[in-house]
Amino acid sequence: MKGTVVNGLIRSFVGSGLIFLSAGSAVFSQDVPAVPSAADGARRDAPKVFFDCHQCDMDYIRTEITFVSFVRERKQADVFVMVMIQSTAGGGREYTLAFIGQNDYIDIRNTLKYISNHGDTDDEQRRGFARVLKVGLVPYAAKTAMADYITVGFERKASPMAVVDRWNSWVFNVGMSANLRGEKQQDSSAVNGHLSVNRVTAASKLRLGLSADYSQSSFALDEGPVSSASDSQSFSGLYVVSLDEHWSAGSWLSFYSSSYENIAFAIDPSPAVEYSFFPYSESTRRQLRVLYRIGCNFNKYMEETIFSKFRENLLRQTLTMTLEIKEPWGNISSSLQGSHYFRDLGKNRLEFWGGLNLQLWKGLSLGIYGQYSRINDQLSLPKAGASLEDILLQKKMLATDYNYRLSVGVNYTFGSIYSNIVNPRFGK
Repeated sequence: MKGTVVNGLIRSFVGSGLIFLSAGSAVFSQDVPAVPSAADGARRDAPKVFFDCHQCDMDYIRTEITFVSFVRERKQADVFVMVMIQSTAGGGREYTLAFIGQNDYIDIRNTLKYISNHGDTDDEQRRGFARVLKVGLVPYAAKTAMADYITVGFERKASPMAVVDRWNSWVFNVGMSANLRGEKQQDSSAVNGHLSVNRVTAASKLRLGLSADYSQSSFALDEGPVSSASDSQSFSGLYVVSLDEHWSAGSWLSFYSSSYENIAFAIDPSPAVEYSFFPYSESTRRQLRVLYRIGCNFNKYMEETIFSKFRENLLRQTLTMTLEIKEPWGNISSSLQGSHYFRDLGKNRLEFWGGLNLQLWKGLSLGIYGQYSRINDQLSLPKAGASLEDILLQKKMLATDYNYRLSVGVNYTFGSIYSNIVNPRFGK
């Protein structure tokens, strides 16, 4: 018995000693730092950079770019780097990097672009992006002592040559997905397929898309089995011609079928014209566009509607205004759309959605998103109405005169502003 107690005390003592030695080592390493080098002194004067890109590999960027200090607070940064990402016609991405100097660097501003190809791997994309980011940060580092530790190289490549595109800018995408899940008293399955054909050039844009969805659910209840199924098919086509830096003209053509909405088929050709108050070349930073669209709807319904219709032809017009702004203080995106049928102006719809993200103070941000629709144009509602089973299983669309969504969030972060260290242990 004594031996057991003694052994336990020894193990406790040794464990405590190890913890004490570890803590002492940590304290000692903090109290007696290594002798700083000249480069370490210059590093303290490196520009502080706030990097705004939620889709970028920040660990890789921090590891590859060490001649600046990355911080997590925009207002304490010397350089604000804002990244806007758009999809290219060939399936790649266009990254627009806006470099905005602050404090002692307020006179330095620049905009660079990096374009990835459709077949690039994630590693190729991040290496190419980091290369462009380095080039944009050099002018800021050149105004500090870090300039003595920066070298500039040039990668010699073959002379440029004309690109021969055997696809002539056409891009095709085809896909299919299926899922199945279940338990003792219920199961469900769904199948989806899609096909898209796109051709985008500076002069025009053509987008064609075809999709089909089918889903079913089964429930084993005490009253007996209950099943539900729904399907939809759609085709959408868009052709747009670029007229100048502010005007565009084009047309939509759509086909739609949905058991949920009581639509056997709906065909809607719609010519349209758009005016952009800002040049299209500034679209990555700011947009204010007005789009006018007039369409002819040819509808056939699965069941007789509440207006005693099995089919009808309708003429409708739609006006949409869209605003998008991205600045160092945050970003705004909103859209207001109104539409009505000419046959009956009372059959109309007004839709608004908007998002706002504001950097209010050091580490404090506010995010608001809202959507509201005033609905007076549900022409396809079935006269027979919906049973309780239809409602619970969401088999049929219900009558309503509005819908809305709203979300508000506040986020506050405080502590060290620096975020240069990468530590991948135990995951991120």
